[in-house]
Amino acid sequence: MFHYTVDTSKTVEEAIESLEENLKKEQFGLLWQFDIKEKLQDKGLEFDQSFRVLEVCNPFDAQRVLQQNQLVGYFLPCKIVVYEGDNGTKIGMPKPTALVELTEDESVKRYAKEIEDRLIECINQSK
Repeated sequence: MFHYTVDTSKTVEEAIESLEENLKKEQFGLLWQFDIKEKLQDKGLEFDQSFRVLEVCNPFDAQRVLQQNQLVGYFLPCKIVVYEGDNGTKIGMPKPTALVELTEDESVKRYAKEIEDRLIECINQSK
């Protein structure tokens, strides 16, 4: 599976707040937050589901993987989504290991797994 997704009883806002706290512990900064619902509605399109895309980065990890293979930059920064699903709020991300497979570079797979494990832990602690 290309993604990791969990359910939470928290609201979208509560989940994002919790995520920010847990990401900081792993030295990931929240670079940007994109509110898809707001953007679509600004363009006159109907979309009533809260859906946020968070771009997060740990600069030390980014430097390490980019020194190994610059193609990994195509996947940076890491994305985490928080949205209203059918049964409450969901928190998820594309798995770095799945994305790195596309580079066909064995040397960065270990780094991707380490980053993925840490991001999954942040998500799990935030639900």
